[in-house]
Amino acid sequence: MEMVLNELSLRHSAPDIPTARQWMSELIATIRSVKKQSSQSISLRTQYDFHSTQIAPNYPLRRWLNDHEVDRDERLFIKAMATKSPFSNEVTKPEIQDLENNQGTYEYRHQGETAIGLGVASLLDLLPVSLLSEPCWNCSRLTVEVTGIDDDDDETIIVHASRSSHVQEHANWIQSCTQVKVRDGVDLWQCKEDLFPHLQFCDAVEKQLQTLLANDPMLRAVKRRLWELENYSTNWTSGDFDCKTFPTKATPESDSRRKQFKKDLTFPCPDGESRIFSWHVRMTPGAWRLYFYPDLGPGQLIIGYIGPKLQ
Repeated sequence: MEMVLNELSLRHSAPDIPTARQWMSELIATIRSVKKQSSQSISLRTQYDFHSTQIAPNYPLRRWLNDHEVDRDERLFIKAMATKSPFSNEVTKPEIQDLENNQGTYEYRHQGETAIGLGVASLLDLLPVSLLSEPCWNCSRLTVEVTGIDDDDDETIIVHASRSSHVQEHANWIQSCTQVKVRDGVDLWQCKEDLFPHLQFCDAVEKQLQTLLANDPMLRAVKRRLWELENYSTNWTSGDFDCKTFPTKATPESDSRRKQFKKDLTFPCPDGESRIFSWHVRMTPGAWRLYFYPDLGPGQLIIGYIGPKLQ
């Protein structure tokens, strides 16, 4: 189970050493909570040498590691944890190296600031963790703006943790990441009953998923969106579909696009009836869309289309 350290949470060091110690204790508690949820070993990706991080004035992490006023078990935990820097260490995907070198097709920002670590987490479907250095990191999800050279600006919502309580919210997601390995889109289709037992799939989705090869960055994005729909469907017991409680941005098509693409948005469903799909979620990179039908009632979501934005 890999995590990514959100470098933006290090932009302001603690005002003093006691506060820095408190931040580190919270971070360690968060990582330990991840370890409890994961069936695999854990590691942390960082932008640069983690031990050189300045967590307070004249107080780098190396000094914290030798600070006898810090709990010994906490210091040993950090020393024993595998860390990888830079973010792209041992990653064969060129888009990760390009992102880290500010040469990528897509740029990721959080509240207007370039967010390389959050971009890496989004592309590799990893859990970003933050020091509780600012109130904006005290949340279990983060909105990341995505800007592409050839696409309109978009945004994605990703899981995030800076407290143990945040990790508890993501327990099912963490377990799904570590228990079932999906190599490509064919695997994803064949494992759909195990991974997404509460979702129904139109037959056309099988061919759409088969286009996702092992190294395709969209594979992780598709799996993440399907998991979010699965988790929503599992907990949806009454009322209508509520996009406000969905963990990422979900919107219906505009009236003009529904008319323009009516034929393309009509899919035969598992019950034999053809329906017009309008609700969709977005995926990056690549400006992909996942269309789903939520109007059959609680706990019933049908996946109709997974692929590039209809043009």
